[in-house]
This record gives sequence, C-alpha cells and structure tokens, in this order.
Amino acid sequence: MKIQLPRGTRDILPEEVAKWHFLERSFEEICTDYQYQEIRTPIFEHTELFERGVGDSTDIVTKEMYTFEDKGGRSLTLRPEGTASVVRAFVEHKMFGSPNQPNKLYYKGPMFRYERPQGGRQRQFHQMGIEALGSYDPAIDVEVITLVMHFFQKIGLSNTKLVINSLGDKESRLRHREALIAHFEPRIDEFCADCQNRLYKNPLRILDCKKDHDHPLVQSAPSILDYLNEASTAYFDKVKSYLDAVGLDCEIDPTMVRGLDYYNHTTFEIMSVEEGFGAKTTLCGGGRYHGLVQEFDGPETPGIGFGIGVERVLLALEKAEVIIPEEKALACYVITAGEGTAVKAMSIMNTLRQQGISAEKDYQDRKLKGQLKDADRKNALFTIIVGEEELASGVYKLKDMKSGEQTAIAEDAIAATISKKLQTLKEEHQ
Repeated sequence: MKIQLPRGTRDILPEEVAKWHFLERSFEEICTDYQYQEIRTPIFEHTELFERGVGDSTDIVTKEMYTFEDKGGRSLTLRPEGTASVVRAFVEHKMFGSPNQPNKLYYKGPMFRYERPQGGRQRQFHQMGIEALGSYDPAIDVEVITLVMHFFQKIGLSNTKLVINSLGDKESRLRHREALIAHFEPRIDEFCADCQNRLYKNPLRILDCKKDHDHPLVQSAPSILDYLNEASTAYFDKVKSYLDAVGLDCEIDPTMVRGLDYYNHTTFEIMSVEEGFGAKTTLCGGGRYHGLVQEFDGPETPGIGFGIGVERVLLALEKAEVIIPEEKALACYVITAGEGTAVKAMSIMNTLRQQGISAEKDYQDRKLKGQLKDADRKNALFTIIVGEEELASGVYKLKDMKSGEQTAIAEDAIAATISKKLQTLKEEHQ
C-alpha cells in the first residue's frame, strides 16, 4: 500500500512556508506591541481538561476530539483548541500570584478536530490566539478586539467585519435559558438528536447547531439581549463605548453564541467580507469567560481571549490578492572555477554566514555556466567567483546580479563590502 498523509492533514511545502512565517512574525510583533507574552503548552492533555473546560455538550467534545488511551491507561486528547490548556497552565503554575496583572499571553500551534475537511479547515489545523487573565475591566475586551483588528490590517486584510454580542452574567444566562427551553420545548421533536439532548442541558447550544440553523424556531428564538440584567447591560454599553473611542465599527448579532460553553459577557467574531471567499467567512472568534479558572481549581479569575484560524486567514489573503513579502533574499552565491577552488569557496561562504550574510554554493559539481544559472534561479543578489587566478592573487570578483557590475575585492574585505551594499539596497527600498 502506498503510504500517504492522513485525510484532513496537509504538508506545508517550502514554497508555502514563507506565508506562514509572515503571519506568525506579524502576529508576534503585534502581541509584543500590546505587551502579550508567548506561552507554549503540550499538544495533548488529559481528556478531562477539555470535557470540563470546553463543555461536555459541545460538538467539539461529543464528536470531534482525537482521544486515545496511553500505555498507562490514561485517557489523553490532542488539543482541539488553545484556551483550556493556557488556563490549565495559568492555574498549575500559580500565575495568578504574579504582581503583573492581568496575565497577557499569546500562543500559536496545531489543533486537532475530527470533522469533514473543507477549504480553510483541516483535521489538523493551526491557531494563533491570546488570553488575558485577571481583569474585569471591559476596556481589556476592547484591547483584545483592537489587537486582532490591528493584526488583520497589518497583514493586508482590510475588508473585514466585526460582529459582537453579549451573553451576560450567570443570572442573565439563567433567565435566557428558561426562555429558550419554553420556546423550543413544544416542538423539540422537529430538531436533530443533538438539539434534543441539549434542550435541558444547554439550550444555548441549539442556536449554534449546524443542522438546524435555518429552522424557524431558531430564527425566532428569544434574544439574550432582552434578558440582560442591569449589570450586564451596563457592561455591554461600556464595551460599545470603548469600541467607539478606538474607532471600530461593529455589528451586533444576538444569535452569536460561539461554540464553547465557557463564554459570558462579550463574545465576538471577525469575518472576511472579501468577494469570492465563500460561506465560511469567520477568521477569528473569541470572548470573555468567568469561571473557567475556578473549573480547574484556581481562584476566581476573569479572562478574555480569541483564536485565529491560520489556514482560513491564508485563504482570505489569497482571495484578497495580498502580496506577501518574500523571505530574506540570498545575498551571495559563491562560484568555483578550477582546481583547488572548492575549499576556498567553502571558507569564504562560512565567513559570510558567520557575519550574518546569507550565502550558498554549488553542491552538484556544475560547470561555471550552470552555477551562474543556479545563482540566478535562487535570486542571489551577488556572486563571488573563486577561480584559479583569484586563488593565486587573493583578489576576487564580486558581481551585482541585477546591474551586472563587477568589482575586484580582497578576501578580507568581502564580508564588509557585501554588508555595506545590502544596507544600501535596504535604504533604497524604504
């Protein structure tokens, strides 16, 4: 049998990796500007973490998790999302005791869900996200939203839409829960088995059902905004006023509940409105959560965060025809011509690399013409020719591959000369 990669996964080949580097680098720069620090958590965790943290009534837990038993009989799960792991680490390492509050963290990496592969979503997919833990201030909700909107602007995705909602506090959600049960109960037999199971367990999940999304009762379901108590209404009003203050337009969607059980108060999604992007337009989703830290035996601590689907963002960049900057160009290709020149070429190339100048040489025993073609194919900015004459004199030919200009240069001046020329090129392009 021919061995191929598993369904729902893909190889990211070298010519694509530059796009991933661009996204990751841009996200890291934005997070640093906003004073968020990176945290890295394991790819697999105890299954209970996600059952308790994500919610045992969610599609993620009931249908999509990759769960297995290790040799010690422990149930482990490949992480389906990032928040639960970050909060577990926050509690386990007592980060709530740090004098620097709130804890502002970001993460990136692969996640795993068993679902039907489609454009922009695989069974192994990648997320970048942040979690801000330790503040009840609605201003940090808006900081989080501003950060991700700033990120999308930075990478060239300006054609986006911010959608927000409030799920209210515990009291508001209980009142809304009772209204949802009363609304759906008389005709619950018209819904799928999952919705029927959720009616009394978590009726809010019915609003998020993929199968029954277009059912008339879903469309006419009671709005959470009608059940917000005074405190929740005041909180949501502050969020909206902060959004106005930073100049962010938003659309309020009272049916947006997100797919995880731990959200309350502010929830939001950012969607691409780029023509031709398709029906699955959500690039980022997130919200505020109170109670998740306590669920993992930590102290009462509020939090807010989001997750960005990397593959979906890459698809959006493609549809928007955003030109992604090229990776650092090859600065110098060292060419050999004649007996005894290969050792000197290796020495020169090593010196350049030690000085932080990217360098390459031929490893295929090509003739001079073939090496020049290879240098051109690799888009080298300069070449150094190491021939028998140069080896004897200690003076080498430095060629500018764009202009064709050649300069004679001593070996001990090669690195400094190329470095100066690279700096000139950089300044010209600024």
